[in-house]
Amino acid sequence: MFENILENVHQKSPLIHCITNYVTVNDVANAILACGASPIMADSIEEVEDITSICSATYINIGTLNERTVDSMIKAGKKANHMNHPVVLDPVGAGASRFRTDTLFKLLNEIDFTVIRGNISEIKTIYTRSGKTKGVDADVKDRIREDTLDDAILLAKGISSRLGSVIAITGPIDIVADENRAYVIYNGHPMMSRITGTGCMLTGLIAAFVAANRENITEAVAAAVTIMGLSGELGYRRMKENNEGTSSLRSYLIDEISKMDAGILKGGMKVEIR
Repeated sequence: MFENILENVHQKSPLIHCITNYVTVNDVANAILACGASPIMADSIEEVEDITSICSATYINIGTLNERTVDSMIKAGKKANHMNHPVVLDPVGAGASRFRTDTLFKLLNEIDFTVIRGNISEIKTIYTRSGKTKGVDADVKDRIREDTLDDAILLAKGISSRLGSVIAITGPIDIVADENRAYVIYNGHPMMSRITGTGCMLTGLIAAFVAANRENITEAVAAAVTIMGLSGELGYRRMKENNEGTSSLRSYLIDEISKMDAGILKGGMKVEIR
């Protein structure tokens, strides 16, 4: 299903401008490199327009906010919009503080986002303009289960229709939706939540996949989410076989992203279209 999407990333090797948080910036860079693309991290307001202009997509992550970087995000996002480049948003911790939530809506008002990826609590914050999170994690009451899956799909499609963005909701079950269709993805492993930055890494992958597949945005996002989840499964398997812990899982996860090919993807993906 996603073989051509992955091949396009390998062949085009897009350059991705990342304004992301300092907790996970190195892992984001390594994940983007592992999938076959290239990252550049620049958040100074004096250069973000120049950097955006040489890149194929812009990735904005609000995980460690300050007033200086907010202005840089807006300037970079507007430049990307002007150049018709994809812009991808990770609304980390939206709903956890007034500043964070206000910044989210400022970005949404100023920038047209191609893709928004977050956990269910962060996405609900976009829908309701208020929310509750456990730090940067989803509130346990919000987590997507089989009995809440249909409602979560409707939520994602509704926000996509309203904002014109592809919406990716990640958690125990992942959803990628535009206003007309949704991919439901069952790949992944619970232990991935014990590593800081898996969501940030995924959003970096999404930016790379979208940049290389401009004609098929929704499928590109679904492919990135599937590959991240499958890489987590394979990395966890190696961790258990070697009787190791979460630091090793982090390395194995990036290894598996770098090793992903059409055969591995086809053999391991667990995806439904609704």
